[in-house]
Amino acid sequence: MSPFQNHCPHLDSVGEITKEDLMQKSHGTCQDCKVRGPNLWACLENRCSYVGCGESQVDHSTIHSQETKHYLTVNLTTLRVWCYACSKEVFLDRKLGTHPSLPHVRPLHQTQENSVQDFKIPSSTTLKTPLVAVFDDLDIEVEEEDELKARGLTGLKNIGNTCYMNAALQALSNCPPLTQFFLDCGGLARTDKKPAICKSYLKLMTELWHKSRPGSVVPTTLFQGIKTVNPTFRGYSQQDAQEFLRCLMDLLHEELKEQVMEVEEDPQTITTEETMEEDKSQSDVDFQSCESCSSSDKAENENGSKGFSEDNNETTMLIQDDENNSEMSKDWQKEKMCNKINKVNSEGELDKDRDSVSEAVDLNNQETVKVQIHSRASAQSASSPKRKKQHKKYRSVISDIFDGTIISSVQCLTCDRVSVTLETFQDLSLPIPGKEDLAKLHSSSHPTSIVKAGSCGEAYAPQGWIAFFMEYVKRFVVSCVPSWFWGPVVTLQDCLAAFFARDELKGDNMYSCEKCKKLRNGVKFCKVQKFPEILCIHLKRFRHELMFSTKISTHVSFPLEGLDLQPFLAKDSPVQIVTYDLLSVICHHGTASSGHYIAYCRNNLNNLWYEFDDQSVTEVSESTVQNAEAYVLFYRKSSEEAQKERRRISNLLNIMEPSLLQFYISRQWLNKFKTFAEPGPISNNDFLCIHGGVPPRKAGYIEDLVLMLPQNIWDNLYSRYGGGPAVNHLYICHTCQIEAEKIEKRRKTELEIFIRLNRAFQEEDSPATFYCISMQWFREWESFVKGKDGDPPGPIDNTKIAVTKCGNVMLRQGADSGQISEETWNFLQSIYGGGPEVILRPPVVHVDPDSLQAEEKIEVETRSL
Repeated sequence: MSPFQNHCPHLDSVGEITKEDLMQKSHGTCQDCKVRGPNLWACLENRCSYVGCGESQVDHSTIHSQETKHYLTVNLTTLRVWCYACSKEVFLDRKLGTHPSLPHVRPLHQTQENSVQDFKIPSSTTLKTPLVAVFDDLDIEVEEEDELKARGLTGLKNIGNTCYMNAALQALSNCPPLTQFFLDCGGLARTDKKPAICKSYLKLMTELWHKSRPGSVVPTTLFQGIKTVNPTFRGYSQQDAQEFLRCLMDLLHEELKEQVMEVEEDPQTITTEETMEEDKSQSDVDFQSCESCSSSDKAENENGSKGFSEDNNETTMLIQDDENNSEMSKDWQKEKMCNKINKVNSEGELDKDRDSVSEAVDLNNQETVKVQIHSRASAQSASSPKRKKQHKKYRSVISDIFDGTIISSVQCLTCDRVSVTLETFQDLSLPIPGKEDLAKLHSSSHPTSIVKAGSCGEAYAPQGWIAFFMEYVKRFVVSCVPSWFWGPVVTLQDCLAAFFARDELKGDNMYSCEKCKKLRNGVKFCKVQKFPEILCIHLKRFRHELMFSTKISTHVSFPLEGLDLQPFLAKDSPVQIVTYDLLSVICHHGTASSGHYIAYCRNNLNNLWYEFDDQSVTEVSESTVQNAEAYVLFYRKSSEEAQKERRRISNLLNIMEPSLLQFYISRQWLNKFKTFAEPGPISNNDFLCIHGGVPPRKAGYIEDLVLMLPQNIWDNLYSRYGGGPAVNHLYICHTCQIEAEKIEKRRKTELEIFIRLNRAFQEEDSPATFYCISMQWFREWESFVKGKDGDPPGPIDNTKIAVTKCGNVMLRQGADSGQISEETWNFLQSIYGGGPEVILRPPVVHVDPDSLQAEEKIEVETRSL
């Protein structure tokens, strides 16, 4: 398959050059540090002969480009060309002949900036013709060359105590759904948000998984971008690999997220008795309050406190640009506090409004955190009619792959009232149970056991007869030796069982029942409503006490294949596949304060295990992996049926039946089909508007979004997975184009008027009044007028910054607010409405004329003296 031609405006600056010239330069050295190849980079600017090292060394080639504005450079080992200005790979067929075949690597395209100043509505009514899908687009092909030298075995150099980052990146790199998205759908890594982590990650993945891979690379660009957002990772001290993973995945989600509008009908209210009866059937299921990386805050406040990094002085808002990084860092730290979901305290936080709202939850007398509640039960009365609601949601490749859902229930043991919530998680933080906890979990007669009846309990189903025999021998040996010698024998199933064990709410941890209006004894339990495609499990090996951290070195055994999660699945869950295979393990060696991180990863192309220790990559045995001290594990849904279906469809594509119709299909969904065990229904809405056409803002890169399928392939996919809609013709939506032009005109007008009014307000010496405005609402409005959010904000909401005292509305102390002039307030309020008005009047100092005259007389006398 020949790749489509992308257009780089800097190609005209390329001088005459041949492959022979490049081959000769490849035997040279970097002109700055004199290091030899491989992977030197040659500048392609006309009459420039510079050769510099890449990221695997000091990256002098990038420095040369920044200093000279020479944007095009070619890798002298792979002959791949990169444009620094466009941040994309380009091809020089007209000068160098046919470039090397690059299956699994899509050309990148220039990012369209959506700022107010350079936003353009496409004037052309024609679209580029998308490519026709080929075998590589439907299945991961393993070539003979890959078996000899598998891709993805590139090390990462340590740049100062960054083994935690290297191990985390290698573990993520060996998650096929995520890596294939960046390799096959790289053109979708578009963002106008700084520091553009998705582009740095894309470049890193293409280097790690290219056929002509180097021995190691340096992830400098990605690391620098993360440090600008999160100050935790600045400096050269050792950091936590799990925290780095959460930070990176959150940043990727923020940059790649797309809005999804869903119109849902409100279900009829489930009465308390019905809810109680429904959940009583699950009350036998043990549950312990969980601590997980909740991604629900992503949907809760997508337009929350974010920094902005435009450099246009004339569009200066209330937030100054030089405060961007600190603001983003503070917001990131606040969001991280949302990642802890602990025991329900005596105030009973889970019994809240069951609509899709955010609630402040005080957990276990600790800091207040926010939990997004997505419950199917409505807060309306049973007699109220159904009505349609529009829910503003966001999704990304990160949420598609890693997000799961836990259904939590708390039951009052006095009135039997049950409150239910759905909580989104991105990883499960599992406790490592001690000897007493294990005794309770393994006791079939214990009242909080997961399974009331049965011999061993389904939570401890053996993973094959060999594993059963080994586990039996291990427990027998341990039972004959004092526990202080061996320590407790813990399996991953034990940790999961402890995580989902029922939690009794009594004593200091009693449940505040809203129906009883009193503190009552209760029980909390949960199950998984939806398991993610890739399950990230974090073993809590560090116990934090005061200013000290201690490490739990207990060995936790885990299966490489066939992890059965059926015992922890809710009965009404639509999930069908609950068996997982291990992809990668991050291990921590050393103490809590110092140690070293490495990763063990299964290569998806040859199915062999490798140890990634910074720049060193070594093949290891399965027993080496199983004996590792696991800290973070990545498990992937296992499905032989999905693999057979991919092979069947790929074989059909090779038949090439004559087709009268061609169908267009989403590249993102094809990536799911290629890598997911459960890809779900076909979804073409990522390149279509609500009117069925192509949105104008996506018209310029439609070939990155769509592939063309013959009719027989479409028919097979549609009959198997459903979804859609079916698309035979692509066109730019005229309705959306008109609406976009109106919105753009509105943005420009509101922005210009605000700047003019705010400039006049800043020039006033002593304003008589200040009008306060909620910064949360203002950020949403600012995001809209700067083109970062397509939808305007709702009415001004000052309720969170206002407090009423003695009938007067006053500014709440410590409120997140800004100050604007009366004219600016009237301008915004006339457009958006809302309120209430929060006015500050500076105190007026009254000066006595006699005292002023006396002071002047004294001053005159002083001067005369």
